[in-house]
Amino acid sequence: MQSIKRFAFAVASTIALAAPAAALAEGMVGISMPEKTTARWIADGDNMVKQFQDAGYQTDLQYADDDIPNQLSQIENMITKGVNVLVIAAIDGTTLSNALANAKGADIKVIAYDRLIRDTPDVDYYATFDNYKVGVEQGTSLVNGLKERFPDVKPWNVELFGGSPDDNNAYFFYDGAMSVIQPLIDDGSIVIPSGQVGIDKVGTLRWDAATAQSRMDNILSANYTDKQVHGVLSANDGLARGIISSVKGVGYGSGDQKMPIITGQDAEIPGIKAIIAGDQYSTVFKDTRELAKVTVGMVNAMLEGKEPEVNDTKTYDNGVKVVPSYLLQPVPVTKDNYQQVLIDSGYYTKEQLQ
Repeated sequence: MQSIKRFAFAVASTIALAAPAAALAEGMVGISMPEKTTARWIADGDNMVKQFQDAGYQTDLQYADDDIPNQLSQIENMITKGVNVLVIAAIDGTTLSNALANAKGADIKVIAYDRLIRDTPDVDYYATFDNYKVGVEQGTSLVNGLKERFPDVKPWNVELFGGSPDDNNAYFFYDGAMSVIQPLIDDGSIVIPSGQVGIDKVGTLRWDAATAQSRMDNILSANYTDKQVHGVLSANDGLARGIISSVKGVGYGSGDQKMPIITGQDAEIPGIKAIIAGDQYSTVFKDTRELAKVTVGMVNAMLEGKEPEVNDTKTYDNGVKVVPSYLLQPVPVTKDNYQQVLIDSGYYTKEQLQ
């Protein structure tokens, strides 16, 4: 398992409990998350609140229910409330320019959290994982799984399911995966019977599982009446659930019809259970505890007038500026290592995965 860099962070000054939130002079962090139907965003929010509060900060955590106007309204309310820092996981990273200009005018620092905020100079730092490497891990596990489950088959029939086109990360995931898959398409080892290639064709708006299931249904009925699908690149565990429902609905995983190799991301509990059951082959674990630590460290440094630690100053151009970033390392997870990565590390208990 690749090690995930840890670093200590200074403890911020304790806030007087009697002070109302709107009147706090320092130490108030506004946290804007996109939605709470996905387990990972709930974990992100919980981990940040815990770690910020442990460091002495007040927090205002809001979930936007995947509604852009709602997220904008929540951010504007945080600005009015007088937060010192905004930590934002954007629903659509292109929609926040005006709100962040207001934050800049109020001398509020902004950290883009796991999703790059685009088209604005008013984002200070970006805390995320190495998103290109997430895609590389997905592509690698797809190919490894194909070799393992279908060693005597060539070419392999594969379909591609990308993330939401309004999420900047989706392009990094897709490009990373295709860096592994495209050479095998070029040499004839992999074919895409649907012909659907490119994030503009395979992207899944809002990462919606039902949309993925419907698209997979259509792909199977149009292209697989006389052939078998061997693998599906799925950009996260939610999409994988929709894909699994689709393929099982036409008999995969029963009799002698093997389940295709299906990838994922986020190591959600349903995804890990699907891996244990053999329905999903792999996922990519992104430890939200570590991302919260990085974010708290950035806030500490900024509010102390220091430069936060970053390890990437070239990759994430948001269209206006290159945003200084701290990239954590993703960890591939399969049936072979889920216990070591997820249970032994204390991220999940054994009981949660039963």
